Amino acid sequence: MARRQYDEQDVIERLHRQETCRAAFGEVIDHYSQQLYWHIRRIVYDHDDANDILQNTFLKAWTNVDNFRGDARLSTWLYKIAINESITFVNKKKLQAGISLDSDDSFLAANLEADQYFDGDEAQLKLQKAIATLPEKQRIVFNMRYYDEMKYEDMSEVLGTSVGALKASYHHALKKIESFFDNND
Repeated sequence: MARRQYDEQDVIERLHRQETCRAAFGEVIDHYSQQLYWHIRRIVYDHDDANDILQNTFLKAWTNVDNFRGDARLSTWLYKIAINESITFVNKKKLQAGISLDSDDSFLAANLEADQYFDGDEAQLKLQKAIATLPEKQRIVFNMRYYDEMKYEDMSEVLGTSVGALKASYHHALKKIESFFDNND
């Protein structure tokens, strides 16, 4: 049987009907799992943690699917949930490690070298370490723009920040990453 073409408007309509909700949500999971996994992974760096957070993201979405009105796109709603779940996770990790919530998240990048699922080369590892030193918001903006190739307008919906502020955050992130590379050669 041929795979059904993903139609967001159709999926949203089926999410709001009791008899089709489960199947529609299954399509949402199939359609968004990979991109959300990688977005989460770039925040928390660890494969197993990213999988757990992805499951929590979909669980939270499932329990709140009745509250989704369709004002925003499903991807926007799911990204918001994934980002919030990821930030909560990172903050818990910091507290467990006795690290200030205001400090950067470079402690997470140390997990990369030990992660059997990380298959990047030395340059990729260095880039990930540079990204980990960014403030949380800049890191999220950088990842959304650089890796997810998300438009600023879409990021604005997800993050609730103006396009101008997002462009500034991305620019500052780039400068800090360049500086990291210049200082760590």
